[in-house]
Amino acid sequence: MCWADLLVLLPAAPYRLAAFPFAALFHHLCASRRLSLAARYIFLLTGGCLFAGTAMGSYAVLLLIPAAGSVLVLLSVSPACAHTRVFALQMSWQTLCHLGLSSQELDPQDARPAIALSAIMLLTQKATSLVLDIHEGVMRLQLGQGLLQCALPLCSYLLFFPVLLGGPLCSFSRFRAQAESSGALPCPLRAAGQRCLCALALQGLRVGLVGGLAGRQGCAGLGCLPCLWARALLLRLAYYWHWVLDEALLEVAGFRLEAGQGDLSVRDLWTLETTHRLAVFTRTWNKSTSRWLRRLVFQRCLAQPLLATFAFSAWWHGLRPGQVFGFLCWAVMVEADYRIHPFLSAWATSQGVKLLYRGTTWVFMQLIVAYILVAVETESFSLLYLLWTSCNSILPLSYGFALLLLLLAKKLKQN
Repeated sequence: MCWADLLVLLPAAPYRLAAFPFAALFHHLCASRRLSLAARYIFLLTGGCLFAGTAMGSYAVLLLIPAAGSVLVLLSVSPACAHTRVFALQMSWQTLCHLGLSSQELDPQDARPAIALSAIMLLTQKATSLVLDIHEGVMRLQLGQGLLQCALPLCSYLLFFPVLLGGPLCSFSRFRAQAESSGALPCPLRAAGQRCLCALALQGLRVGLVGGLAGRQGCAGLGCLPCLWARALLLRLAYYWHWVLDEALLEVAGFRLEAGQGDLSVRDLWTLETTHRLAVFTRTWNKSTSRWLRRLVFQRCLAQPLLATFAFSAWWHGLRPGQVFGFLCWAVMVEADYRIHPFLSAWATSQGVKLLYRGTTWVFMQLIVAYILVAVETESFSLLYLLWTSCNSILPLSYGFALLLLLLAKKLKQN
């Protein structure tokens, strides 16, 4: 494994940073009452289109087509049919984009296709969240107005620039309420500054870790376990950094997040790094996406909802070999976590045994999370085969074997 590969952050980072002045300008204009409600929607939509064109080039068309198509579906069909049609449109288009771009000979240094795919995935989140709200009666579209008055808020929501390239999922109702009242919001600089300082600390920790690992070359046998954990830690720090920046950008634009609605708070960061339960880590990791998957798939699936949720997540991420293997492995590990920990905690009666139980399971959980994250980031069958045949597979296989034993014991007990 080459540590130089981990020096590259997610490709949209420079464009996220460039969006901060525009977000501050938007909040200033709203606070000074210089923008009407329609002008606010136009500002957010225009900013999104400009950033899409700048970050994606000609690939921005791949984002604008499904956005326009989803709005047309919402305005032309009944609310009862909108959910299935928008979902089919978004996932079909996203799958075609994933397959089409992966089959082409693209320049590895060109980040525009990856940025476009990421934005399309976020668009799918927002569009399906919107139609779920309509389908469940949480909100209603005001179709009695003119076509432009109906379409403008929808287009602005799907393409508004603070969350175009990344950020926590915000419902349409909250987006509209924030856009209407953004002039009355207090100055966001303090909250955004705290998040930026947190992002700076995370980036400094990541750079220091990269520097500490720069001189290490290769590994063998069980010595690969610490290397795998270190690589996954670098990946986690990169994700944390971007999530904090995304929330800071929303704060600067005047879109305050509700408590617990963001992707990463200090409390979430502490939970992710200290929990010994993989199920807790899974619920806390990328919280807005976890809530979206729970609502879209888990709560609606009658048979094997856990497996269906992770299988859909692999589909949504692009169905690359590492993603299919990683997410299905994740599902099995979470199922094992639900069954193994009640069994182990029943044996941990004394304080010393409890400490041993929590410490050991924390180490196991860290290594399993590292295995899953590295597998999801693997793009080729050959690299995935090397990961599968390495000593890093010992713990996931052990967890899977323990799950089979517990399921067999439960079946024998029932018989």
